[in-house]
Amino acid sequence: MRAGFNRRDFLQTAAAAALAACGSEPEKQVQARPNIVMIMADDMGYSDIGCYGGEIPTPNLDRLGRGGMRFTNHHTNNMCVPTRAALMSGVQSDVSVQKGVLHPRTVTVAQSLKDAGYHTLMSGKWHLAKSLEDKPNMPCHKGFDRYYGMLFGSADYWQVYGLMRDDEPVMEECQREDFYLTDAISDNAVSFLKDAEGRDEPIFLYLAYTAAHWPLHAREEDIARHKGKYAGGWDALREQRHARMKELGVVNADWPLSPRNAEVPAWQDEPHKEWQQRRMEVYAAQVEVMDQGIGRVLAELERQGRLANTLVCFQIDNGGCHVEYTPDRKGDFLYETTRDGRPIVPGNLPDIMPGPEGTFQSYGHGWANASNTPFRMYKQYDHEGGIRTPLIAHWPGVIAAGSKSDALAHVVDLAPTFLEAAGAEHPADLLPLDGTSLLPVMCGGERDAPQTLYWQWNHGRALRQGKWKIVAIDKGPWELYDLDADGTELHDLAAQMPERVAQMEADWQRWNERGEQL
Repeated sequence: MRAGFNRRDFLQTAAAAALAACGSEPEKQVQARPNIVMIMADDMGYSDIGCYGGEIPTPNLDRLGRGGMRFTNHHTNNMCVPTRAALMSGVQSDVSVQKGVLHPRTVTVAQSLKDAGYHTLMSGKWHLAKSLEDKPNMPCHKGFDRYYGMLFGSADYWQVYGLMRDDEPVMEECQREDFYLTDAISDNAVSFLKDAEGRDEPIFLYLAYTAAHWPLHAREEDIARHKGKYAGGWDALREQRHARMKELGVVNADWPLSPRNAEVPAWQDEPHKEWQQRRMEVYAAQVEVMDQGIGRVLAELERQGRLANTLVCFQIDNGGCHVEYTPDRKGDFLYETTRDGRPIVPGNLPDIMPGPEGTFQSYGHGWANASNTPFRMYKQYDHEGGIRTPLIAHWPGVIAAGSKSDALAHVVDLAPTFLEAAGAEHPADLLPLDGTSLLPVMCGGERDAPQTLYWQWNHGRALRQGKWKIVAIDKGPWELYDLDADGTELHDLAAQMPERVAQMEADWQRWNERGEQL
């Protein structure tokens, strides 16, 4: 029996808490099984949101953090596709992703929940289909009753290639003057919830934002609220965030701040300060608008009397993205002209301020370094800056308000968490789940979970066993860190402990071969 957790008692407590919170009116009664809302943000750092130390206004996420549990040792994979595949399948990305789509022997958590009687909804970024014709790999063929969003990995926020409603492209919707992708994702989620009002079955909503993935696009009035906030530069921002993080208890106070990236100058030596500030102002606006949309979704759940019996989780798919967008980079996501026919000028060009239609930029190494405070490296890498992200879990009356956990966790644990909360089963004839439910931890106990995690994608490969982690960049040598003592990975112990490195490398290799065999 897992310490502090009994499933029968847990379900009785959850149902009682939900009914007590909702009152006695018949229309406000909710089913004992919880609604489940999974919110995913894109390409943001561990320190970006307020309840993890950031200065960007995120009152709705902060409300969830204050009212629930914040995990401080949660990890994802280092890029969008492997994280989203692991979330949906509960199977690690060495197996779950096959040529950009889910392995045929996996089943999504939406499919399992639908089979268990849930009404399943998704709004946002899917990134697990190969083309507009690849219907078998689209959300409505992977367990979702309704879908709105973008099929692929990135998009112009004003005009979206691969925008879908259920199974059909609806790119013409972008022609509305008020269209903005983040708001469209939020508003369609609210619309789906309104359509579901009065249904007896519980709801599973996957709310998957593309914010704050490049390009840097936001409305001028949203950018203006952040004007001047980043005049102090990335060095001061990293120090300020680190201090707040230590005060909040979301990072070990004994871990020093990692050094500024060697490719980034000290702020006083930066030649394009106004442009650099603007990049971070737009990024902050993107995050704030996403948080406002999350607020609208929570308000609709509350209006319907559902929020009191809803497990809401929030995480980010990987760390902040350092990529400097070049003028010669092309892709389906990049149109040649704006909706009114003006040329789009791509690239991080200091003589063009990012934000409006017609630009296509990213925020680069300096600000990504600040997003990932206090950790090293970025998206695409398996150092902690690329894979450690917030995880918030909120469930009134079930998860203690204001609680924190340093339990080692991974995105692959979320599918089994949702299945256990719903009383749903994973099909026995498919690939087994790699993750383990986090419900015992969320309820204040412990779980019997493996203390070994594996990574391999793009520029990164890594293995963690308890406090020990080996990590490498591309085909480079393994580094070894004691993450209890050195969570910012500043003291490589590989040369001092070659036997441990060799043993862990052998374990990693066996795992890597598993993916090649299935």
